[in-house]
Amino acid sequence: MNAWLHRAAAGSPDLCAVETEDKEVVSYAQLYRRATEAAGRLGSRGVRPGDRVGIVLDPGIEFVVTFHACLLLGAVAMPISPRLPAPEIATRIATAKVVVDEPLTGQTSDPALHPQHDLSAVATVIHTSGSTGEPRAVELTYANWLWSAFGSALALGLDRNERWLCALPLDHVGGLSIVIRSAIYATTAVVHNGFDAERVGLACSAGEVTLVSLVPTTLRRVLDGLAGPPKGLRCALIGGAPLDQKLAEHALDAGFAVAQTYGLTEACSQVTTSEIGETKTSGLPLAPTEVEIAPDGEILVRGPTVAAGATAADGWLHSADLGSLDDRGRLTVVGRKGDLIISGGENVMPGEVERILCEHPAIAEAAVHARPDEQWGQAVVATVVLAPGANVDLQQLRTYCSELLAAAKVPKELFIVSDLPRTASGKLRRDAL
Repeated sequence: MNAWLHRAAAGSPDLCAVETEDKEVVSYAQLYRRATEAAGRLGSRGVRPGDRVGIVLDPGIEFVVTFHACLLLGAVAMPISPRLPAPEIATRIATAKVVVDEPLTGQTSDPALHPQHDLSAVATVIHTSGSTGEPRAVELTYANWLWSAFGSALALGLDRNERWLCALPLDHVGGLSIVIRSAIYATTAVVHNGFDAERVGLACSAGEVTLVSLVPTTLRRVLDGLAGPPKGLRCALIGGAPLDQKLAEHALDAGFAVAQTYGLTEACSQVTTSEIGETKTSGLPLAPTEVEIAPDGEILVRGPTVAAGATAADGWLHSADLGSLDDRGRLTVVGRKGDLIISGGENVMPGEVERILCEHPAIAEAAVHARPDEQWGQAVVATVVLAPGANVDLQQLRTYCSELLAAAKVPKELFIVSDLPRTASGKLRRDAL
């Protein structure tokens, strides 16, 4: 199909393509011109179709320019956070033909632009979050991204005046998908350089955005510091972890119409998405994605958004997540297979215990993991973050849990911390508890 940026620039040249938190604005015509110039500079460095280009830049206009320059050349964009430790950056850029770690300047050539995207070609290499082990490099094609954009638009609706706020890292699939979908739709991506709860809250309350992507922990921080109700915000898309009902109700009361989503890097971000305002499940699969539940409860995904190298011999992407489908086909995510705790011979899913803890009025966040125990085999351990201004007696909190959970599921130890360990994309790191 016609190159996304070329098509957007031809059809909507004066429309804002990218806006930063500092109100720097680039139209589609300007973005196309700058990306074309950047493509020439990449070409002068020897970049050819199929070559990987490491983009080690902060989120912002220069990142978006470099990213689209790669696509216009037919090169493979490989975004990498400059905030990672140097050894990890070095490992990730090892396969790159060229690394861009500052705005492209200098010598240029007449770029051999690709006016069309080969939908079967690899467009990006995205690394997984690393929340359950070493990050893996996932190759996603133009077709993966295109089908993901179509499915997301069908699930959430598409406003021609959409302004989608991205405060997520652009080296992760959830953040990058906003930049790519905005180009496919010819709408506006509002890109913040990192998450700042006050900045995000101001953008929402000032009517600057119509959509925002958050994870539960960042949603909570936005709500805690919110200056006023959001204006013109039609949806807050919440992913990365299940949304507990107390937080969902808080968001709805504050005027945030939330929609839950479940996604994977290997499936090009969203797999399922709930209706806006529906908070009990993660919703239906995006069209035309298929979701099934294996006999052991594992979530299986199949469809054109799934990376070719991510499927097993049976043709399904095995997510390593556990879940269930209701009679309407809506997904509820229970937890990770590897997080299962066996305590006193009873299976304990951390998410169940976390949900009970988060229903307590003094608890804002909770994380549960196991420790070896001579009597129980594994003992349940809980780490909690208190709600602002709250206090709680840990023994009383254990009593509260014992009234709602089976004995094996009641935390044997409880700890209070100020923050839980998370990845850059906001996912809980149980291995660091």
